Amino acid sequence: MARFGDGLAVGPDLVAAAESAVAQAVTPLDGPPDLVFVFVSASSPEAVEPAARRAMEIAGTPNVIGCGASGVIGGSQGVEGSSAVSAWAARLPEARIEPFRLETLKFPASEGEAMARLAVVGMPQTRDDDVVAVLLADPYSFPVDAFVERSGEVLPGLPLVGGLATGQGGRGTTRLFADGEIVDSGAVGVLLGGSLMTSTVVSQGARPIGPTMVVTKAEENILYELAGMSALAKLEEIVSGLPEDERRLVEAGLLIGVAMDEYAERQERGDFLVRGVIGADPEVGALAAGEIIEVGRTVRFHVRDAGAADEDLTHLLADLDLAPIEGALLFSCTGRGRAMFAGSDHDVRTLRDVLGGPGVGGFFAAGEIGPVAGRNHVHSFTASILAFGPGGKEGP
Repeated sequence: MARFGDGLAVGPDLVAAAESAVAQAVTPLDGPPDLVFVFVSASSPEAVEPAARRAMEIAGTPNVIGCGASGVIGGSQGVEGSSAVSAWAARLPEARIEPFRLETLKFPASEGEAMARLAVVGMPQTRDDDVVAVLLADPYSFPVDAFVERSGEVLPGLPLVGGLATGQGGRGTTRLFADGEIVDSGAVGVLLGGSLMTSTVVSQGARPIGPTMVVTKAEENILYELAGMSALAKLEEIVSGLPEDERRLVEAGLLIGVAMDEYAERQERGDFLVRGVIGADPEVGALAAGEIIEVGRTVRFHVRDAGAADEDLTHLLADLDLAPIEGALLFSCTGRGRAMFAGSDHDVRTLRDVLGGPGVGGFFAAGEIGPVAGRNHVHSFTASILAFGPGGKEGP
C-alpha cells in the first residue's frame, strides 16, 4: 500500500470524472486520505462547481483543496483545453494540516498617502513546526505578486508552492475550493506542519547566454547601462557573437536573470531569478525588464527552449535530497506542455521517472509559485514542484 496516489478522468461529464479521479487517487492508500487536491478543467465555471462539490463529498477527508484550470495533470498525463479532472491524495498521519482561504481588505488612503492600502487576511497562525504552504490564487482579485514577494516578512522561512488559477474565460471565471467552500476570488491553500519530509523544486527551464554583467544605470525596471555600456548596445554585442540557432532563440523571447548570490565565484544556470525582457527603446538604448532591478546587481541574459527546459528539470530532480520521493504536486506553466514540448506530458513523465511510480498530480497554471535561493517568488514558464519524502513518525 502507498502513502500517495493520483487519478485522471477525461470527458464531458465532469461529475462522473471527479468521482473516477478521486477513486483512482485514494484506492492505493494504506488508509483514508488526510489531504486531497482536485483540479478541474472545464469550459465554464458553472461546470467546475458541481465537479468540485462532488469531489469534496466523496474524498473521505474534509481537507480537500483545488481549483479550476485550463489544463490538469495526473495519471502520468497532462490534459490541456479539454474537460478533465485530476486528483491527488496523500496519507499524512504525521502532519498538521490547516486549509485556509485568503481575502483582501481595502482601506482608504490615509492623509498623505497616494494609494489605498490592502491587507490580506485568513492565513493560519504560524508555528515553529510549519514545513510548507501550498497556495492557489486568482490573479484577478488577489495581490499574489505582492503577497508572495513579501511572504518572507510575514511568514519567515516558510516555503510557498503553488500556482495561479484561471478559468478558460479569463477574469471572473476562476473557481477555488477549500474546506468545503467554492469561491470565485482571493486565494486558498493549505499549511502543512509536523513531522514531514518535503523539498521544493523550481525549474525555470532557461539557460544563460553571454557573460555576467553588473547593472551600472537603471531606474525601476528600465535598464539603461550594463557593464558601463548602453544596455541595448551590450545586448547587440552579445547576440552578434552567438551561433545562428541561439540567435533565433533570442528572437523568440529574451530573458534576463538576476543573480541570487552576488558573492558567488561563478553564476551559472539555476543561480538566477529569471524574468522576461519586455521591451526596448532604441532612442536611448534601454531595455525594460519584467521586474525592478537595482543598480549594482549582477545579471545575465538567458534564452528558453525545450532542450534547456528538459535538461534543467532533469538536473534539478536528480539533485533532490529526498530519498526516495514518494509523491509530488506539480504546477506547470501553460507556456510549457504542448506549447513548448511535443505534448502535454513532458513534466509529469519526467517527474514520474524519478519517482518510479504514481503519486503526481497538479495543473497547468497561469503563473507558478515557488522558492528560489530561499525566497518565494511568482514565476512564468516554470515547473514548480513540492516533493514528499518518506513519512515521519505519526503524531498524536
